[in-house]
Parts: sequence; structure tokens; C-alpha cells
Amino acid sequence: MTGVVLAAAIGTLFALGTFLLLRRDLIRVVWGLAIISQAANVYLLAMGGIAPATAESVPILAGHGEHVPETADPLVQALVLTAIVIGFGMTAFALVLSYRVYEEHDTLDVTELGESE
Repeated sequence: MTGVVLAAAIGTLFALGTFLLLRRDLIRVVWGLAIISQAANVYLLAMGGIAPATAESVPILAGHGEHVPETADPLVQALVLTAIVIGFGMTAFALVLSYRVYEEHDTLDVTELGESE
């Protein structure tokens, strides 16, 4: 049941991001890209999953006897954390560029910006 809810949430995030990408307003396009990147991060975390730990996979747990707790793959978490930080930086940069475009052209409409060239 939890997997279905998580899949629906990820699908909704991807759908919302795609919807925003298709808008005419440049700010909404930037937010659409940010939402799609966060949806991809949630998808990667969900697919990383939790697996039963063994002494071979987590050597520090070798001395705990028979009861070894379940663990998550730390590589996926490290990669997603890096992607989140890079995504926030790129979103901030895109918003600053959008502000600069607004100062130059007095509009954020993508079709008007394309016609002004």
C-alpha cells in the first residue's frame, strides 16, 4: 500500500512539473524544472529501498550476532543529497536570470521573448 501511495505522489510531482514546463510564464517554467528534479530525487530514494543487512554488506555490523538491523544503501542517499544541493543552486541561478530577463525586456512571457529577437 505504501508503494502505491509513493508511486502516486511521484507521478503527481512529475505531472505537475510537466504542466508547469508547458506554461508561457518563465517563472513557472523554472519552478516546473525544479519540481521535476525533486520528483526524480524522490524516485531515486524510493528505488534505493531498505535491504536486509549482512556482515558482508555492512562490515561494522559483523559483531552484532544474529540480529542485524535493516539498512539503506548510503550511496543513493549521498547522490540524492548532492543532487538536491545542485538543484537548489541551479533554481536560484535560473530565478536570478529570469529577473534579469524581466529587467531587459519588461516581460516574462516566453512567446513574447521569442518574438522580440
